[in-house]
Amino acid sequence: MSLEMLEAESIHIIREVASEFERPALLFSGGKDSIVMLRLAEKAFRPAPMPFALVHVDTGHNFPEVLEYRDKRVAELGVRLIVASVQDSIDAGRVVEQTGRRASRNRLQTTTLLDVIAEHRFDVAFGGARRDEEKARAKERIFSFRDDLGQWDPRNQRPELWNLFNTRIRPGEHIRVFPLSNWTELDVWRYIGRDELEVPPIYFAHRRRVFERDGMLLAENPYQSPDPSEVVSEATVRYRTVGDMTCTGAVLSGAQTVADIIQEVATTRITERGATRADDRTSEAAMEDRKREGYF
Repeated sequence: MSLEMLEAESIHIIREVASEFERPALLFSGGKDSIVMLRLAEKAFRPAPMPFALVHVDTGHNFPEVLEYRDKRVAELGVRLIVASVQDSIDAGRVVEQTGRRASRNRLQTTTLLDVIAEHRFDVAFGGARRDEEKARAKERIFSFRDDLGQWDPRNQRPELWNLFNTRIRPGEHIRVFPLSNWTELDVWRYIGRDELEVPPIYFAHRRRVFERDGMLLAENPYQSPDPSEVVSEATVRYRTVGDMTCTGAVLSGAQTVADIIQEVATTRITERGATRADDRTSEAAMEDRKREGYF
């Protein structure tokens, strides 16, 4: 599909949500997919303001550059941002901090997300997931039904024929909506280039101290320590996706511009999650397991 067709489809989906639901929210992390989704939402309603708040589930282990970009973009648009803190969930005893070599707060986000949805009574949440990311995402509907426990069950998903969406839910249930379902990583970068969208600088090649773990380059950070056998060195890297610093890997790259990234993505054979997300490498079913628990 052309960028124009993808854009039109996504804007139609966003407007459909705004007309059918009472309390929408848009999950905005400051990553490239949510940046594009926010731009589409801006186009869907301008010159009127967006009729929903932005929500960020903050693990407390995010890249500082991404948080800085998030706050800058929110200020530019003058929209409401709700930050749901994983640290607050830990302090309240809602979740337990993981320990060990592969400890990460990534999975703990599920409880924090479901709590903020319940607190603000959101009946729908926009997410930036795409079907090309990995196998569990490929099963996903555009309108993804979640039960009163926030869980996803493939057997309970609704048919989507001719862009007709079933939006009926009972109290306590909600829908996750993915306007970028039919986009690819390459489409996202072409759209960023076409609309000249600003993105966090860590998407471009830069020098960073990293260490290799399980075939991935993890950033030296205050939240985890390399093993004695894991040597920290400086390399020229960039990030294909952004998330928790403890499980998001960098890739060796010299891409300095969006055009460079488009060329790089067009020739790669590895999905961005397969290349950069340690938590999705535990098994082929890792993402599907988390979706069933209520993950994004």
